[in-house]
Amino acid sequence: MREHVARDQLRFDVSFRVHMTPDSRGYRNMALMFSDEEFEQAWTELDEPQLDGGWEFFTETMDVKIYRLYNKETGLYEYKVFGSLPSCSPDLCADVYMDLNYRRQWDSYVKELHEKDYSGQKAIYWEVKYPLPLSNRDYVYVRERRDLDVGGRKIWVVLAKSSPVSQCPEKRSVIRVKDYKQSLAIESDGSGGTKVFMNYFDNPGGMIPTWLVNWAAKTGVPSFLTDMKKACSNYANYCKNNK
Repeated sequence: MREHVARDQLRFDVSFRVHMTPDSRGYRNMALMFSDEEFEQAWTELDEPQLDGGWEFFTETMDVKIYRLYNKETGLYEYKVFGSLPSCSPDLCADVYMDLNYRRQWDSYVKELHEKDYSGQKAIYWEVKYPLPLSNRDYVYVRERRDLDVGGRKIWVVLAKSSPVSQCPEKRSVIRVKDYKQSLAIESDGSGGTKVFMNYFDNPGGMIPTWLVNWAAKTGVPSFLTDMKKACSNYANYCKNNK
């Protein structure tokens, strides 16, 4: 079965996936590419997870619950992740998540990551390292961040989707991911940490062993949250040293 396996792909993109200028505040300069309804759909999952319509429980580890939905058309799974980041404030998490330059330093799965202007359209190029003998995957995508006030609650939402940019040619021996979407919603957990929701799907192409898919899905998200927590704790020093 063809399914997505790269740890950091499954875990947000985090880059999530995802993706805008390298500066974490650069999203303000982008044209709006997502609707208000799409942002609302993301943050409402923090209150009431929407799991009807075939979503099934997949795994739980380190206070992270993962659900998946089978897509008959592609034979792949879409994932929803519910978890937390203790001792990391949501505004800090949002800034770390958006900072492409910083991610190249702390995320060992990044082969190449940068924003570029393609004939007037800003998009992010992201190449992800895959374990041998699998080929690396790369993405060209757009993303938008909004810092929301919902009835006095501060919620940060980032939406991302693949973007067909013809000026970014495909690389030899690297498989281009052309069907990708991701949403991230975070807010304070009330105890100095961050409550997290992520929805993720992509079609990576190629033949991926089932055992590797299961391993990535069950271990990737917790590992990413651990890496994010460490990245958040080091972000102030990074900013100070890179002024």
